[in-house]
Amino acid sequence: MSNDIITQLEAIIAERRSADPSSSYVASLTSKGRQKMAQKLGEEAVEAVIAATADDAENMTGEAADLVFHLLVLLADMGLEWQDVLNELARREGVSGLEEKASRTSK
Repeated sequence: MSNDIITQLEAIIAERRSADPSSSYVASLTSKGRQKMAQKLGEEAVEAVIAATADDAENMTGEAADLVFHLLVLLADMGLEWQDVLNELARREGVSGLEEKASRTSK
């Protein structure tokens, strides 16, 4: 998925957050609050895990797309953007995953 598509999705999500919940899935999630958005993200993550453990590449693609979409919805609700995630990944570049994780658990 290119950044252009992510940028387009972010714009659509921002626009639809304030739409009528009866006509927009994003507005419906937004109206239910952050806990529901987080719950939906978790459900999509579980579905992706199930597809991965079943070695179902076709289903995994769809579940991964759902997971990214719901992550973008939740990020928008928190006033964050995909670029914030990319910036954090860039910050971690060159740092061992084990070192990075240890730095989070020692705080």
